[in-house]
Amino acid sequence: MQILLVEDDPALAAGITEFLRGQGDSVTLESDGMQADRLLQQRSFDFALVDVGLPGLGGYEVVRRIRDRGQALPVILITARDALDDRIYGLDLGADDYLLKPFELAELTARMRAVVRRGGSTTTAGLSFGPLALDGEGRLATLAGAPLMLTGREWELLEALVRADGRTVARERLQGEGSGNALEVYVSRLRPRLEAAGVLIRTVRGFGYRLEHARGPRDGTA
Repeated sequence: MQILLVEDDPALAAGITEFLRGQGDSVTLESDGMQADRLLQQRSFDFALVDVGLPGLGGYEVVRRIRDRGQALPVILITARDALDDRIYGLDLGADDYLLKPFELAELTARMRAVVRRGGSTTTAGLSFGPLALDGEGRLATLAGAPLMLTGREWELLEALVRADGRTVARERLQGEGSGNALEVYVSRLRPRLEAAGVLIRTVRGFGYRLEHARGPRDGTA
């Protein structure tokens, strides 16, 4: 993979870079958030690892700008901040996962594989549910004809739900190898955006989620 590593700790950056290159990945290292943001507008990467506490431009803002541009680039935030509010904030901005320092390099690569696996390898050409349409060829989503900007994880969640075409999808399938709390964060972030166009994400208690049209059945759901 072509990986962008944005980390200002020289020792940690060197260790991660050496480890990933040893696995056959290509790593581009940036230590400044502003420079990383410019690079992300000029080059294409398969994955980004972004430290939260960066000079120039913080890691949260780097992620926010990635998503504001509509880039579905998988992103893992790296930080020593272990408060729940910090983790939720990072996920809300569009990060696909959150890794706390200190960590083992094997855990980092396992989390990267999990994020990539959640994306799958199939295309989503022509999938739709009412006014919601997904085009896997161009990785584009529209809602009532207007562009719908999604993070990589949000795309994966909606793809599974749209494919089910109103059938319930188990939490375990949607959650993948991420945390259960993260799944709720993504669902709560998507709900108000879809509801404005009459598409509902219903909770099937004890099982999972499904899509409904605004006037669909609600038995056993929330």
